[in-house]
Amino acid sequence: MSIWTRISEAIEALRRGDPLSSIFEALKAPPERSIAFTIAVIGLGAKIAKADGLVTKDEVTAFREVFVIAREDEASAARVYNLARQDVAGYEVYARRIAAMFQEQPSVLCDLMEGLYHVALADGTYHPNEDDFLEKVSNIFGISDARFRQLRARFVPEAELDPYTVLGVSPDQSLKEIRVAWKTAVRESHPDIMIARGVPEEAAKIAEKRMVDINRAWEEIQGVHV
Repeated sequence: MSIWTRISEAIEALRRGDPLSSIFEALKAPPERSIAFTIAVIGLGAKIAKADGLVTKDEVTAFREVFVIAREDEASAARVYNLARQDVAGYEVYARRIAAMFQEQPSVLCDLMEGLYHVALADGTYHPNEDDFLEKVSNIFGISDARFRQLRARFVPEAELDPYTVLGVSPDQSLKEIRVAWKTAVRESHPDIMIARGVPEEAAKIAEKRMVDINRAWEEIQGVHV
């Protein structure tokens, strides 16, 4: 049975009203944790695509960029995505369950937020409803305001891409301290590290943009401190 068929069954169980605890608990233990993360991305990814009132082809394509779908699984994957994207209502249920699932791994929750930004901005616009959606999900995840601003600054075109915000540091810190923050960010963004903390190999691809932003920010800060 393919991962998409199993996820489809889980989504159907959610729609039937089966107890969330039994559905997610069955998927929580390794190696099923990656399936649970996949359900999270499908559920929230589909709903963020719908948050602005329109699901575009670009947003569906963005979803496929995060998850590599085998040809034989395409029909099941499409069915799962369509089930989850029917409306925005109910995304808090996914978010709270995911927050509980990864409460001891906050980095996974930040990984998921990046995937949601990737889908939200795929159509070239950032709708106020999408910003509201992402801020509420971030609050449910327990992500700090500073970290949320950091994510927004990296993804939203209108947001000021301040290199210090990207690295989560302040201009009054020493270059040595900032370098430590940069190295930590690089290490946490390595695909092997992401996979080790429960992110599927396909979804770890979203770290490529993060690495570009992190390294660019470090280069800019170095230039200022010369």
